[in-house]
Amino acid sequence: MRILVEIEYQGNQFLGFQIQQQGRTIQQQFEKILKRMHKRHVRIHPSSRTDRGVHAYQQYFHFDTDLNIENNKWQYALNSALPDDIYVKSVQHVDEDFHCRYDCVGKKYRYKVYQAEHRNPFESGLKTYVSEILDLDSMNKAAQLFIGTHDFTGFCSQKTEVQSKVRTLYESKIIKTEDGFDYIVTGSGFLYNMVRVLVAFLIEVGKGKRKPDEIPVLLEEKNRNKIPFTAPSDGLYLEKIYLSDHELMDEFGNHIKIHYKKSLQND
Repeated sequence: MRILVEIEYQGNQFLGFQIQQQGRTIQQQFEKILKRMHKRHVRIHPSSRTDRGVHAYQQYFHFDTDLNIENNKWQYALNSALPDDIYVKSVQHVDEDFHCRYDCVGKKYRYKVYQAEHRNPFESGLKTYVSEILDLDSMNKAAQLFIGTHDFTGFCSQKTEVQSKVRTLYESKIIKTEDGFDYIVTGSGFLYNMVRVLVAFLIEVGKGKRKPDEIPVLLEEKNRNKIPFTAPSDGLYLEKIYLSDHELMDEFGNHIKIHYKKSLQND
C-alpha cells in the first residue's frame, strides 16, 4: 500500500531534502526510521527537493509499505522518532498509481527579508538581512512581470540540468511586512535556485541598480551571466504543494490554464 505523508521542517540544520553521502538531510531522517520499522530499506519520494537551509511549511512524500498501520498511528510513530525540527502534519493512504512528484501541479514559495540598523542573531537562518532602503513599489512592479509562461534560463543556476527551462508563474508579488518584505511566488514548477535568483534580481531593483523594464529583455536573452547574484537560502520557505488542478484554480481562478509537464518539473 502507498502512504502519503505531509510534513513541515526548519531547514537550518539540514543539507537539504535529498539524501547525501554524509550529513543530515530530511530524507535520511525518515528513511532511517522506516528502515527500523520495516527491517529493510524503504525509499521515500518527495514532491520537492529543497536545498540546504531551505524551510518548508508544507511538503509531501510517499512510500510503499506492507505494514498494516492506521494513519494516526503512522503519524504518532514517525513524530515520536523525529527530531524537534521536523513534524509530521498528516498521514493518509493513497492509490497505488499516485506519485508525489508527478502528481504535483504547482508549488508556492515565500522568501522573507528583514531590514534593520543591524543584524538580528535571532533571525539568523530564518530571514535574510538587507540593510539598504528598498523601493518596494518598483520591486512589486518587476515581480509581476515574471507572471506567465517564460523560459527562465537566465534566472536559474547554470548547474540546472533539465532540458526545458520553460515554467509558468501564476503569482509573483512583494508583500510589505512589519520588519521588511516577503516575496511570494507560485508556479507550475521551479528550476534549481530559480526563486533565489528572482529574489536577488528584485533586491537589485529595490536598490535602484536594475529596472523592471529589463525583465522582458533578460527573459528573451536567456543569459545567466547578466544576472550574476543568488540570494541566500536563509529566508526561503516552501509554503504550499498543489496536488490537483482544482487547488490551483480555486486559488487563482478558472481562467488560469494549467501549464506543466510532469517529466520536466525539477526543484
